[in-house]
Amino acid sequence: MIKPAEFARRRKQLMRMADEDAILILPSAPLRVRSHDTHYPYRQDSDFWYLSGFPEPEAVLVLVPGRKHGETLLFCRDRDPEREAWDGPRAGPEGAVEAHGMDDAYPITDLDEILPGLLEGRSRVYYHFGRDTEFDLKLIGWVNRVRSQVRQGAQPPHEFLELGHLLHELRLFKSAAELKLMRRAAAIAAEAQLAAMRATRPGGREYEVEAALQYVYRKNDAVAAYEPIVGAGANGCVLHYRANSGPLADGALLLCDAGAEYANYASDITRTWPVNGHYSKEQRALYELVLKAQAAAMEQARPGRPWILGHEAAVEVLTEGMLSLGLLKGTLKAALQSGAYRKFYMHKTGHWLGLDVHDVGEYKVAGDYRELEPGMVFTIEPGIYIAPGSKGVPAKWQGIGIRIEDDVVVTPDGHEVLTGGVPRDADAIEAVLASR
Repeated sequence: MIKPAEFARRRKQLMRMADEDAILILPSAPLRVRSHDTHYPYRQDSDFWYLSGFPEPEAVLVLVPGRKHGETLLFCRDRDPEREAWDGPRAGPEGAVEAHGMDDAYPITDLDEILPGLLEGRSRVYYHFGRDTEFDLKLIGWVNRVRSQVRQGAQPPHEFLELGHLLHELRLFKSAAELKLMRRAAAIAAEAQLAAMRATRPGGREYEVEAALQYVYRKNDAVAAYEPIVGAGANGCVLHYRANSGPLADGALLLCDAGAEYANYASDITRTWPVNGHYSKEQRALYELVLKAQAAAMEQARPGRPWILGHEAAVEVLTEGMLSLGLLKGTLKAALQSGAYRKFYMHKTGHWLGLDVHDVGEYKVAGDYRELEPGMVFTIEPGIYIAPGSKGVPAKWQGIGIRIEDDVVVTPDGHEVLTGGVPRDADAIEAVLASR
């Protein structure tokens, strides 16, 4: 797990970037109602967690660089034996200091009284405007309260800046402790994919395969990093398919895009396998094409290479393959220039990964795609999707959806595949299925 000292280092680094005339304000994630008086499982805001490691709702983290009486303040719920009997233990302000390394902590009920005084004398406010309308209005009210005291010598903030511009650049580069957790999340997700393969049977249902995934997550103290996509046959051509209720037909492929979240860190794996255990001639041809595209993208996963090169390499391999199989017409150059491949491959080849499955961090810097650096973690996930009814496409190709996705971390001399615990070679996948 991440130790309090690392959370403290992150806060110090962020405050150095913000400078001493700033104040940084970050509320926790709210509880969200599922229906009537039941709630969705609580998950802390990723930015709030990254800086505090504090797991509770109804809290606000305030960073005040250079403040003599303590730079890191947390407002949180008081201890309340009656409520804790219903909802579980609370840290309280005392626990926030003792267990989470805050310089000072106050009851959340004191926020309205104390925060205007912290804003006074600070020229810049770093905050995520637009995420929480209710909190936006509170913050504007506190600032206006300071402004009303200008004639008495008060100095209100005069500049409001997006907190993410600083914070998300920090989150893009993973520490050794973070990578340890991400390797664990990836290992759990790989184990779950293998269990899902073994749970696949002609005549079964997609939700039976999802149940195998969820069982592995929970038995390893993890949860799903996002709603699993378990799509058989034509359902695998729907990029964000979520119903997971269709039949597992003999002769169909099953696309399974699922990741585990362990200690708040996400993994993200996609594998595509035959329900009956054997790829047909057409399925194998397309599968090998996608696998070749992924290998081409992985070749670009090394320091100094622009992030976009992996996508461009995958697109070229896929387009060339589509032309050779007769799915596209014309020349490779023309098909790339026109974007004809987008009919069957309509997404980018990956995304950042970390506390969020689609993690924060800019893909471009000063208008150009940024170069990869050690510590960055991202997915590589080419695919091909030939929906039923695709015009001009022979019936033998229709209804085939394939994606192959792995998680990689950039290392000083290349990259490390975090999700290698589940095979992606077609023969190796068939061997797993034969062991059912």
